[in-house]
Amino acid sequence: MSEHILEQLVLAPVILPLLGAGLCLAFGRYAFLQRIISIVTLALVVAASATLLYRADAFGPQTFNVAGWPAELGISLVADRFSSLMLIVSTIVTLVVLLYSIGQGIVEYGRETPLSVFYPTFLVLSAGVSNAFLSADLFNLFVGFEILLASSYVLITLGGTNARVRSGTIYIIVSLISSVLFLIAIGAVYAATGTVNFAQLATRFGELPTGVATLLQLLLLLTFAVKAAVFPLYAWLPDSYPTAPAPVTAVFAGLLTKVGIYAILRTQTLLFTPDTLRTLLLWASILTMVIGILGAVAQSDIKRVLSFTLVSHIGYMLFGIALGTQLGMQGAVFYIAHHITVQTTLFLVAGLVEYRAGTTNLDRLGGLARLAPILSIMFFIPAMNLAGIPPFSGFLGKLALVQAGVEDHEWLAATGVVAAIATSLLTLYAIAKIWNRAFWQPKDEDELPSASLTMDWTPTGGSLHGTKSVATKTQRATSWKELEDDSRLPARMAMPTLALALVTVGLTVFAGPIMGYADRASTELLERTPYIEAVLSK
Repeated sequence: MSEHILEQLVLAPVILPLLGAGLCLAFGRYAFLQRIISIVTLALVVAASATLLYRADAFGPQTFNVAGWPAELGISLVADRFSSLMLIVSTIVTLVVLLYSIGQGIVEYGRETPLSVFYPTFLVLSAGVSNAFLSADLFNLFVGFEILLASSYVLITLGGTNARVRSGTIYIIVSLISSVLFLIAIGAVYAATGTVNFAQLATRFGELPTGVATLLQLLLLLTFAVKAAVFPLYAWLPDSYPTAPAPVTAVFAGLLTKVGIYAILRTQTLLFTPDTLRTLLLWASILTMVIGILGAVAQSDIKRVLSFTLVSHIGYMLFGIALGTQLGMQGAVFYIAHHITVQTTLFLVAGLVEYRAGTTNLDRLGGLARLAPILSIMFFIPAMNLAGIPPFSGFLGKLALVQAGVEDHEWLAATGVVAAIATSLLTLYAIAKIWNRAFWQPKDEDELPSASLTMDWTPTGGSLHGTKSVATKTQRATSWKELEDDSRLPARMAMPTLALALVTVGLTVFAGPIMGYADRASTELLERTPYIEAVLSK
């Protein structure tokens, strides 16, 4: 493969999904072709991301200037160690979720949906996420956010149920407000520095008056904190995510908030000194961990418990960023990769629970360990990983963050360590509550799931309109034995979930090399020079 083609490979994770989305729209009435196009496209993106991961680690940041314009004038894409890691993890997750969606029978087409929108929209979401991870300037980062948000507006309201439209409206309003804030921040940055290119900003921010630089940093942090669901700007997430279809919720939980965290980490390390606003970031991380996990403990629905744990564990990543040390950054980078896979897996399992039992309400569940032992295993492994039980990767990531906090020797960092440990214990409590009430304790014969709490999606395919759903199965079941015989887990949904659960195990098995990679990535982030030189030398 020639060097010129390898340089253009940086563009592949963005351009391939967009091309695939166009082809899916062209074949909008042919669901089978849409499936094939989507799977092949994301498989190619995974291969391109893996190649970028290798090249970024072996040869340094990989850059590509779109249309040949110099970085100062045009759009530059950069794949360094950190962004390449985010790319490979995110593309693997999107491919698995796509396979799960196909198995579940996400909307294809019918009389009231003459053109399938799921597959092209999902590919556009993947392109937006990749563009955000690769962007080398603030405005293109904004474009990446808007691409993924525009597609997420469609996905979160698929099916048009009242609950989805209502929660989707909240999500859209919050997203639009954060986008306006981002535009204001970009305008202010350009007015103060004359550029939005990250490499140029890294040198020009140091020349600004302290007050101006701090104000710009606050504007950017506020914008990204909304997108990452950092306390106190998190309330939109637990109300928006649980109502969406399982695969949509899974990919949102795994990726969208991590794009916000990525933006915080990138700007904090590249544009600002580690000590700037350190106290504010530490307090935000502590409160995000504690308030989020207290919300999780209070919930009685699996999806809402997982939504609040998602908020809570954003605090771990922010804690490592706030510390600003080599070990803190290493722990944050590792924990982001870990959390994307684990949280996505748990939401996919929640979708299987809903398919299997007709509800995710813990008050209406029970006995799943006996009725669906494989499903129980698929929940247990990532759940223990999320709780940070040794020797899983969740424990290793938290251990690195706790060690970084202890080595900081400041009372606020020590407070963060206490909050991290307490949050881990409460996460274990929340997960144990789900396990006990949904899987372990027996279920009374006379407490079948209510039809009003069953899934909207069809289990095997077709459109949302006029086909047999899980609700039909649950309504006609008269006993848990009959329900057991009538609703076996479909392999096309279970296999992708099991595959992603195995990926979470792989993070533990290969924790040494991955942690070593995270260490090299954090070194590159803190040095800044390799990134700046790679961008400006083109």
